[in-house]
Amino acid sequence: MTGKYLLGYDVGSSSVKASIVDIETGKSIASAFYPKNEAHILSIKAGWAEQEPDMWWESLKFATKDVLAQVSGAAPSSIGSSGLMPDSTEAGRNIAAIGISYQMHGLVCVDKNGFPLRPSIIWCDSRAIPYGEKALEALGETFCLEHLLNSPGNFTASKLAWVKENEPALYQRIHKILLPGDYIAYKLTGEMCTTVSGLSEGMFWDFRKKAVSQELLSYFGFDSSILPEIKPTFAEQGRLSAAAARELGLKEGIPITYRAGDQPNNALSLNVFEPGEVAATAGTSGVVYGVSGEVAYDPKSRVNTFAHVNHGQDKTRLGILLCINGTGILNSWVRRNIAPENVSYTRMNNIASAVPPGCDGVGILPFGNGAERMLENREVGCRIYGVNFNLTDRNYLVRAAQEGIVFAFKYGMDIMSQMGMNVNHIHAGNANLFLSPVFRQILANVTGATIDLFDTDGSAGAARGAGIGAGIYSGHNEAFASLEKISSIQPEKDSAIEDAYNLWKCELGKTLAQK
Repeated sequence: MTGKYLLGYDVGSSSVKASIVDIETGKSIASAFYPKNEAHILSIKAGWAEQEPDMWWESLKFATKDVLAQVSGAAPSSIGSSGLMPDSTEAGRNIAAIGISYQMHGLVCVDKNGFPLRPSIIWCDSRAIPYGEKALEALGETFCLEHLLNSPGNFTASKLAWVKENEPALYQRIHKILLPGDYIAYKLTGEMCTTVSGLSEGMFWDFRKKAVSQELLSYFGFDSSILPEIKPTFAEQGRLSAAAARELGLKEGIPITYRAGDQPNNALSLNVFEPGEVAATAGTSGVVYGVSGEVAYDPKSRVNTFAHVNHGQDKTRLGILLCINGTGILNSWVRRNIAPENVSYTRMNNIASAVPPGCDGVGILPFGNGAERMLENREVGCRIYGVNFNLTDRNYLVRAAQEGIVFAFKYGMDIMSQMGMNVNHIHAGNANLFLSPVFRQILANVTGATIDLFDTDGSAGAARGAGIGAGIYSGHNEAFASLEKISSIQPEKDSAIEDAYNLWKCELGKTLAQK
């Protein structure tokens, strides 16, 4: 294997990030993201969320241009314009393999020429919930939980069912359906393929039969030809085409050797591979992701089970995933609409630290970003309670937002405990809300878990995953030997936070009773 570097992409709903990792040292030596402001989400109806797939590709080109410029020691503007890079740079010629992480559960419908037929219906779009509920009833709860490990819910298969019923002419033109990462891999290689992990996140995989679920396809009336070819998570999944190489400033023929959804990939990035290990993120959405060595599912599908990156025919490695839609997006909303004008997130964290724990009874239910799986797919909305006009100011709401997000994490982790997964130790990247001392200490205190923060992110993890898939690293222990732990947060006894969480649960119960 030639080349000095590994290139990783993380295709999110807010931005596309790229990182270059030095193979010898295992260190990330350059990273960039685009757009610099959050990417646009189309929402023409309540509960809808769509993005143009080619927006991801354009953002990927700009992010690639930036990281290559950093390694080359040149200004990005000197390498090309409009995201086009007609000649590969020295760094671009020394990339040994490429890995991809991507936002999960999205639906990209392409025609025979590989062109998207409509915007992608992304992860936080909730229009497909009724289709998943009908499928659960028709297929039977026992079948869905024992074979799919989840209700069909609001996942990719149900989103495709919505397209089939509401856009029948467009549906007839679909050649393949792709996840967001599958689409990016297609743009890189010209080949359409997916993974078992990807199929499981869309509800297409039967864990008992270890094959595509023919029962689910039959129920929805999908032809199996609509699914792309299956490739291993760690393996060559195609090579960079000449056209893509010209657009990116890379060498033609670089293998794409790793692909995973953002949450399995985040766990990989934090070297979470084995049963009992847990990873967490708190970006636009919040996630707790624990690895299980046994088949496990929640009877109410409030948390979900998917194939982890190292799941195989002879080794069960499943990711138990708690997802909370309204986390960082609530903090962002508070910054735009409540906090002082032009305040930084760092300043917001300082503001939050000056408000007493529990906010004197003020609290926020952070559920304003679509239907929440852990609330059984109910869309309850965000609610602020306990405001006293003589006492409460904007500072209280800044802290109450962070507390409310933590309490949502705790509520979901209690569900995971009921499945036999006790969260005593959390691995997290030093990013997003985990940059807030208030947020991470409250989370440690209310859960009783030690939190270890690491210097990594999804794109750097995808690069290291590519190194495993290409055979450059012998396994995950070698790939993540240089993973740097920044700090550990130990839980402390905090009766005010415990009381605030109990009040929060009562307010959530009242809200759920009204829905």
